Amino acid sequence: MRLPILLLIFLASLVFVEVTFAKQTSPSSGSALNDDFDSAFADDPLSADVQLISDPLERLNRGVFWFNDKMYLYFLKPVARAYRVVPRPVRKSVRNFFSNLSNPVRIVNSALQFKFADAGRETTRFFVNTTVGLGGLFDVADRWGKIPKKEEDFGQTLGFYHVGQGPYLILPLFGASSVRDVSGLAIDSLLDPLTLYMSRHWSLLDKAGYRGGLAVNYLSLDDDSYEKIKRDALDPYLFMRSAYAQYRVAKVAK
Repeated sequence: MRLPILLLIFLASLVFVEVTFAKQTSPSSGSALNDDFDSAFADDPLSADVQLISDPLERLNRGVFWFNDKMYLYFLKPVARAYRVVPRPVRKSVRNFFSNLSNPVRIVNSALQFKFADAGRETTRFFVNTTVGLGGLFDVADRWGKIPKKEEDFGQTLGFYHVGQGPYLILPLFGASSVRDVSGLAIDSLLDPLTLYMSRHWSLLDKAGYRGGLAVNYLSLDDDSYEKIKRDALDPYLFMRSAYAQYRVAKVAK
């Protein structure tokens, strides 16, 4: 009985990062991340695709994209909608808590890119939210201290040192990515205290439950941004590929 449950929870996490990215790049999201995207590439998102990232594995990538798409539409999003019975403030606190735990990733990568002011702000955010924010449940550093989170990862660090993105990849577990960013994920996992703890002390079922729960919680706060992309884009795969490449270029440049 444990195996089917484990499989369902694991599959629920397959499209988490891909849909997370879709929310960040959705034309209607209005987020600061989308502002970065728009300011860097104001034209048609397909216009710079060939120049920014290669896709020699397109046939394989499209297969994984199709699988992730079906898992999202028929399993993950329905579960997330049902989970909305949990009050929204509680779901936001869960998201804040795990984001706060991954703060060392942002601190170290900011420092590696000589963004010492950003590293200092992220350090301040960590201590303020861990203490006043009750372990990170509340993002008081942003709300009261006006210190917004600055996303940094090792893929961006490699880009800072002029390492190219390499071929485009869609991963069953992590969604849209590239060879460079997959390498970055491996390094970031060594900087994330929770990931290190899980690797040593949690069973496979525990890890799958955590990933699936995190995905469901995040998507319960989403406003169907992936569905909007599917509705508006002639080819959602091409749109996501171009948007991902441009988004990452914009993040490295900032």
